[in-house]
Amino acid sequence: MSKISVIAKLTAAEGKSGELEAALRGVVAAASEEEGLEVYSAHAADDEPGVYYFFEVYADQAAVDVHGKGDGMRAAMGAFGGLLAGRPEVTRMAPVVAKGLDI
Repeated sequence: MSKISVIAKLTAAEGKSGELEAALRGVVAAASEEEGLEVYSAHAADDEPGVYYFFEVYADQAAVDVHGKGDGMRAAMGAFGGLLAGRPEVTRMAPVVAKGLDI
């Protein structure tokens, strides 16, 4: 089975960047409950204040299917309420080559 990678762009609501960063820390910590979620990292855009990108790598479709369904992840994701300026922009991809990742 092929691995799946995702990039998700999240934009903080006005004045909510600090709170969103705290929520990002919480959701990344909760991600440890998900087997098959190999990389789950949040990054702040240097040139766009309040914009964050998630980089995610999943072992297979089964790992994608269970993402966010565990108790810890559901609770952590619930902290995003009111912190985003809109829906996340999600791009799903197939990894081709990488340094530092077993794809």
